[in-house]
Amino acid sequence: MKKVVRLTSYRQSLRDLSAQVAKDNPRAAARLRINIDDQVSQLSDPNFPRKIGRVKGTFELVAHPNYIVILEESDKIVTVLLVAHARQQWP
Repeated sequence: MKKVVRLTSYRQSLRDLSAQVAKDNPRAAARLRINIDDQVSQLSDPNFPRKIGRVKGTFELVAHPNYIVILEESDKIVTVLLVAHARQQWP
């Protein structure tokens, strides 16, 4: 199992995403936030699916059809960088 480290940038992007969704549907925002963070927790399992990222050295977790979690990974640590909208230009 790998250690999952959530950077401040990830936490802030998840809060921002949740706040945006909550404007229209607070319950959906809470469910989405929990769902994404639960999937991030599962990244400790090296077999949990992720794909090679758009930026060299990164990986992506498609946590929702509209939202992608950007991460870096080493032998022992998964560093979670941020949550981005699937259509968002990143970096």
